[in-house]
Amino acid sequence: MLKTLFTWWNGATPGIRFTVARRGVFVGEDDYGNRYFEAKDASDSYDGRRRRWVIFNGYAEASKVPPDWHGWLHHTFTEPPTTAPLPRRRWEKEHRPNLSGTIYAYRPKGSLARGGERQRATGDYEAWTPE
Repeated sequence: MLKTLFTWWNGATPGIRFTVARRGVFVGEDDYGNRYFEAKDASDSYDGRRRRWVIFNGYAEASKVPPDWHGWLHHTFTEPPTTAPLPRRRWEKEHRPNLSGTIYAYRPKGSLARGGERQRATGDYEAWTPE
Protein backbone atom coordinates (compact mmCIF):
# COMPACT_ATOMS: atom_id res chain seq x y z
CA MET A 1 0.00 0.00 0.00
CA LEU A 2 2.83 2.39 0.80
CA LYS A 3 4.30 1.81 -2.67
CA THR A 4 1.06 2.90 -4.39
CA LEU A 5 0.85 5.93 -2.14
CA PHE A 6 4.07 7.43 -3.49
CA THR A 7 4.53 5.90 -6.96
CA TRP A 8 2.21 6.23 -9.94
CA TRP A 9 3.91 3.53 -12.03
CA ASN A 10 2.97 0.65 -9.70
CA GLY A 11 -0.78 0.74 -10.21
CA ALA A 12 -3.30 3.39 -9.24
CA THR A 13 -2.54 5.98 -6.59
CA PRO A 14 -5.13 6.69 -3.87
CA GLY A 15 -6.18 9.86 -5.71
CA ILE A 16 -6.95 7.91 -8.88
CA ARG A 17 -8.78 5.24 -6.92
CA PHE A 18 -10.93 7.94 -5.34
CA THR A 19 -11.68 9.51 -8.74
CA VAL A 20 -12.57 6.12 -10.23
CA ALA A 21 -14.89 5.28 -7.35
CA ARG A 22 -16.60 8.66 -7.54
CA ARG A 23 -16.78 9.28 -11.31
CA GLY A 24 -16.16 5.97 -13.08
CA VAL A 25 -18.08 2.90 -14.10
CA PHE A 26 -16.25 -0.41 -14.42
CA VAL A 27 -16.44 -1.65 -18.03
CA GLY A 28 -14.21 -4.71 -18.13
CA GLU A 29 -10.89 -6.41 -17.57
CA ASP A 30 -8.41 -7.83 -20.06
CA ASP A 31 -6.29 -10.99 -19.92
CA TYR A 32 -3.42 -9.10 -18.26
CA GLY A 33 -5.59 -7.98 -15.32
CA ASN A 34 -5.84 -4.34 -16.46
CA ARG A 35 -9.19 -2.78 -15.51
CA TYR A 36 -11.06 -0.36 -17.80
CA PHE A 37 -13.44 2.39 -16.76
CA GLU A 38 -15.66 5.01 -18.37
CA ALA A 39 -16.90 8.25 -16.82
CA LYS A 40 -20.54 8.33 -15.72
CA ASP A 41 -21.14 11.50 -17.74
CA ALA A 42 -19.32 13.95 -20.02
CA SER A 43 -19.23 16.82 -17.52
CA ASP A 44 -15.42 17.08 -17.54
CA SER A 45 -14.99 16.26 -21.24
CA TYR A 46 -13.38 18.65 -23.68
CA ASP A 47 -15.01 17.10 -26.76
CA GLY A 48 -18.42 15.96 -25.49
CA ARG A 49 -17.46 12.31 -25.12
CA ARG A 50 -17.24 10.43 -21.84
CA ARG A 51 -13.67 9.93 -20.68
CA ARG A 52 -12.20 6.43 -20.61
CA TRP A 53 -9.20 5.16 -18.72
CA VAL A 54 -7.27 2.07 -17.69
CA ILE A 55 -5.83 1.09 -14.33
CA PHE A 56 -2.88 -1.19 -15.00
CA ASN A 57 -2.28 -4.39 -13.14
CA GLY A 58 1.21 -3.77 -11.78
CA TYR A 59 3.69 -1.65 -13.69
CA ALA A 60 2.07 1.01 -15.89
CA GLU A 61 3.20 0.20 -19.44
CA ALA A 62 1.06 1.33 -22.39
CA SER A 63 2.02 -1.66 -24.53
CA LYS A 64 0.22 -3.92 -22.02
CA VAL A 65 -3.11 -2.69 -23.47
CA PRO A 66 -4.37 -5.16 -26.13
CA PRO A 67 -5.50 -3.74 -29.51
CA ASP A 68 -9.23 -4.14 -28.91
CA TRP A 69 -9.08 -2.25 -25.61
CA HIS A 70 -6.75 0.35 -27.15
CA GLY A 71 -9.38 1.05 -29.80
CA TRP A 72 -12.08 1.40 -27.18
CA LEU A 73 -9.96 3.73 -25.01
CA HIS A 74 -9.36 6.04 -27.99
CA HIS A 75 -13.04 6.05 -29.05
CA THR A 76 -12.33 4.09 -32.24
CA PHE A 77 -14.97 1.58 -31.12
CA THR A 78 -18.12 2.60 -29.30
CA GLU A 79 -18.68 -0.79 -27.67
CA PRO A 80 -16.07 -2.28 -25.31
CA PRO A 81 -14.51 -5.66 -26.20
CA THR A 82 -16.60 -7.28 -23.46
CA THR A 83 -19.71 -6.44 -25.51
CA ALA A 84 -18.38 -6.55 -29.08
CA PRO A 85 -15.00 -8.32 -29.30
CA LEU A 86 -12.81 -7.77 -32.34
CA PRO A 87 -12.93 -10.66 -34.81
CA ARG A 88 -9.63 -12.52 -34.88
CA ARG A 89 -8.12 -13.62 -38.18
CA ARG A 90 -6.26 -16.91 -38.18
CA TRP A 91 -3.04 -15.17 -39.30
CA GLU A 92 -3.06 -12.76 -36.35
CA LYS A 93 -0.71 -13.43 -33.47
CA GLU A 94 -1.66 -13.01 -29.83
CA HIS A 95 -0.91 -9.60 -28.35
CA ARG A 96 2.27 -9.36 -26.31
CA PRO A 97 3.46 -6.27 -24.47
CA ASN A 98 6.81 -4.69 -25.30
CA LEU A 99 9.41 -6.90 -23.64
CA SER A 100 12.40 -4.58 -24.14
CA GLY A 101 14.27 -4.06 -20.92
CA THR A 102 13.00 -7.30 -19.40
CA ILE A 103 14.59 -10.73 -19.12
CA TYR A 104 12.24 -11.86 -21.93
CA ALA A 105 13.57 -9.34 -24.47
CA TYR A 106 14.83 -10.64 -27.81
CA ARG A 107 18.60 -11.01 -27.80
CA PRO A 108 20.02 -12.11 -31.16
CA LYS A 109 23.26 -14.03 -31.54
CA GLY A 110 26.19 -11.66 -31.24
CA SER A 111 24.47 -9.18 -28.94
CA LEU A 112 26.33 -8.12 -25.83
CA ALA A 113 23.52 -9.56 -23.70
CA ARG A 114 24.33 -13.02 -25.10
CA GLY A 115 28.08 -12.82 -24.66
CA GLY A 116 28.95 -10.69 -27.69
CA GLU A 117 30.24 -13.58 -29.79
CA ARG A 118 29.17 -13.40 -33.41
CA GLN A 119 29.96 -15.39 -36.51
CA ARG A 120 33.09 -14.60 -38.46
CA ALA A 121 32.62 -12.69 -41.71
CA THR A 122 32.55 -14.86 -44.80
CA GLY A 123 34.77 -14.46 -47.85
CA ASP A 124 32.33 -12.15 -49.66
CA TYR A 125 32.75 -9.45 -47.04
CA GLU A 126 35.16 -6.59 -47.74
CA ALA A 127 35.82 -4.16 -44.91
CA TRP A 128 35.47 -0.48 -45.74
CA THR A 129 38.61 1.59 -45.62
CA PRO A 130 38.76 5.35 -46.16
CA GLU A 131 40.67 6.53 -49.24
